[in-house]
Amino acid sequence: MGHLTAHVALAKDRSSISKACWAVGISPATYYRQKGRCQPRHTVSSVPCRVPGRALSHEERDRVIAVLNSERFKDMPPPQVYSILLDEGRYLCSVSTMYRLLRLRGEVKERRNQRSHVAAHRPELLATRPNQVWCWDITRLKGPRKWTYFHLYVVMDLFSRFVVRWCISRRSN
Repeated sequence: MGHLTAHVALAKDRSSISKACWAVGISPATYYRQKGRCQPRHTVSSVPCRVPGRALSHEERDRVIAVLNSERFKDMPPPQVYSILLDEGRYLCSVSTMYRLLRLRGEVKERRNQRSHVAAHRPELLATRPNQVWCWDITRLKGPRKWTYFHLYVVMDLFSRFVVRWCISRRSN
């Protein structure tokens, strides 16, 4: 691939880079990446990041976190806290900054206490002799005409599978 970018570098004086790349059969992004003009976005640099001039100071960050975790606001999401504070005439920071500060502390989650899910217990019916456990079923049966149905009610003994009672009705009761 390196020799192709060399051809593009020679041809760039006579035409544009995109035309030279097209003639050679490579993408312009490949050319720029190989030339080192584009740096990968996700590289770790030894140079510390520049802090924006309007960034919150450490004391201001601590104050925002203290307000978000206070007894009054501990169960509220940042947009709600932001609105309440604005109604009171107080502006600490933007909603996104509140989320950013909470994320840095690992506190971006549901802030209210949640009830844990309890798995439903499936009842298991076990009959060891007749007439100990009965079960029932309702089945809808088609009638002699369109849109007419009958309801068949059946009560069975679970142990012997014997039909104890049954009934047919025109209406479900």
